Amino acid sequence: MARPSRRQPKPAVDLNVVRDILDRHAGEAGAVIPVLEDLQRTFGYLPRRALGLAARRLGRPLAEVMGVATFYAQFRFAPAGRHTVRLCHGTACHVTGAERIGRAVAEELGVGEGETTADRLFTLTHVACLGCCSLAPVMMVDETAYGRLTPEAVRRVFARYRRGAER
Repeated sequence: MARPSRRQPKPAVDLNVVRDILDRHAGEAGAVIPVLEDLQRTFGYLPRRALGLAARRLGRPLAEVMGVATFYAQFRFAPAGRHTVRLCHGTACHVTGAERIGRAVAEELGVGEGETTADRLFTLTHVACLGCCSLAPVMMVDETAYGRLTPEAVRRVFARYRRGAER
């Protein structure tokens, strides 16, 4: 059974801000990446409307600008949450229950890999290894590692963040 979507609409994009960014890079050779970086720094992601305007003003096809943006992993196409949850799927985590913990995290947050919660509090990502093998299974929320996880421990971690006990 598919779960109902709890995603919020993306925030409005001020095209005047986009124009200001493009004006700063006017006439600059190879401006696509610097423009994308400035857009993401400003909005927290690359809004589709901003990319369309950027492509037109840079004299490039939208497909080319999108090709650059999708090539580099640092660029996002949706707003990120306040906290980034990185769930380890390395060997040590895998053999100690990463799949079970992954299900608990997804259930607790109501999102899948690469998605952001409706309240924009958490963005979930899966990683190959966090380098905390002795704590397996492990996840990090921002820069804090939580190890030897159980589904109940996952619920407790997220409850603390929701209460605002963790910043």
